[in-house]
Amino acid sequence: MESITITLVLLLAVVVSAVVARALPVGVPVPLVQIALGALIASVADVGVALDPEIFFLLFLPPLLFYDGWRIPKQGLFHDIGTILELALGLVVATVLGIGLLIHLMIPSMPLGVAFALAAVISPTDPIAVSSIASRVPIPKRLMHILEGESLLNDASGLVCMRFAVAAVMTGGFSIVGALGTFVWLALGGVAVGAGVTWAVMAAKGWISRRIGEETGTQVLISVLIPFAAYLAAEHLGCSGILAAVAAGITMSFFEQTGRARGATRMQRAAVWEALGFTMNGVVFVLLGEQLPNIVRSAADAVRETGHRDPLWIIVYVLAITLALGVTRYLWAWVSLQFTIYRAGRRGEQFRRPSRRLLAAMAFAGARGAITLAGVLTLPLALPDGSPFPARDLAICLAAGVIIVSLVAASIALPRLLHGLDLPPEPSRRREEDLARVAAAQAAIRAIEQAQHELAEGRRDADLYAEAGTRLMEVYRARIDGRTKTGVEADNALKTEEIIRDLRLAAIRAERDELYRLGRTRRLSDEMVRDLVREIDLIEARDARA
Repeated sequence: MESITITLVLLLAVVVSAVVARALPVGVPVPLVQIALGALIASVADVGVALDPEIFFLLFLPPLLFYDGWRIPKQGLFHDIGTILELALGLVVATVLGIGLLIHLMIPSMPLGVAFALAAVISPTDPIAVSSIASRVPIPKRLMHILEGESLLNDASGLVCMRFAVAAVMTGGFSIVGALGTFVWLALGGVAVGAGVTWAVMAAKGWISRRIGEETGTQVLISVLIPFAAYLAAEHLGCSGILAAVAAGITMSFFEQTGRARGATRMQRAAVWEALGFTMNGVVFVLLGEQLPNIVRSAADAVRETGHRDPLWIIVYVLAITLALGVTRYLWAWVSLQFTIYRAGRRGEQFRRPSRRLLAAMAFAGARGAITLAGVLTLPLALPDGSPFPARDLAICLAAGVIIVSLVAASIALPRLLHGLDLPPEPSRRREEDLARVAAAQAAIRAIEQAQHELAEGRRDADLYAEAGTRLMEVYRARIDGRTKTGVEADNALKTEEIIRDLRLAAIRAERDELYRLGRTRRLSDEMVRDLVREIDLIEARDARA
């Protein structure tokens, strides 16, 4: 009963955090509000959540990594794959080595392996936190795609590096040759298992659906179970469950593009995963706030062991690590830019050098978030001989401090850096959208013509099919005409579409209000109201996104 109560309190805190963040006059990131609510819960109630690292890792990381891989824009990922790999792999290695050595030099009592583990776990970035921070000044799409791609890959690379560092602490030894061989097996095996599990599940699901039909609730539940299946299968085979979860998400996105699932299934699945992602991210940060007082107290004792009597040295460590992370990120982005300019020059391409403000924005955009927190909380509680894992509480406290300081710094700096920034031109989506809508409308007209002839063949009321087909095709032809015009005519056509959409939205909202009124007066059954309102909601969702 107590576990259920704690779970409900955490979920309620996530709900309240979203409301509070929207109500605040300044743009405070939701994760900071969630951390504050967690600390408030710890101060007024003795919740005392006991976190088992292995269970915590299994519950939170596979679905979060799977969802990241599923939703990331693939075109942006492959378009800037070179830059993303430089940040997600090269920068992670540089961070682990450089920041790990810095932490060990600042805190000699923290073993080098633990320092490397801490540096590895604070290397992953969190684009969700960045996007919420920069809502006041939108981040350029290409920059956001780079941040999302980097986050997806450095989640995996950072957590894998952390596993190596923890293994070295647990065993007391480390072999570079052995580590490289293990890394290859972990990486290739994890990716293969994740992709293979997803392919097998989706192929089996498709075979069953074609023969006995598709049930929406079952399909949604299958998608929720896939990341756990991929993670557990990879771990059982000695591969990386982290990479398996990421690969499963990316593979799932490619299956999504086959369009075999029903529309209702896709909508409900997207809604479930959006709610699940928000909830799990929120619970992680609320848990951080709830654990923070005990973590700080334990970390203060660890600081005294370093020779400093004042526990405020924790703040010095956190600020130094965060500053070092920002400087490392800025320098790496600058070096990466020089290579990009050099490669463009070798190909004879013109490359517009971005301003230093954009490089600074890249540095501040490296805010840490849920993956860092989930990873550091999985540090083992004890060594194989039963002794406590060295400096565990201090490492968790420093990681939590880096998360908080990086979020605060990003929320203050990013809007100022991006406001009025002269950015390199991005390709217009207008032409791409027009071509796609015209192609879809032409395909619809062909399908209507074919279906019209097939349905009307041999029927007495064939003229009704012809009339209905003509009226529907006129809608698509008008869309094609509006999207193929140029200049003023094109602008007027698009403006007309917007006006029609606004009028249609007003009309269907009036329809819905009337249906609810009929339901309240018992002139229409509840079941009929739900069915008709659902149709209207689907139309409204489509038009609102257009």
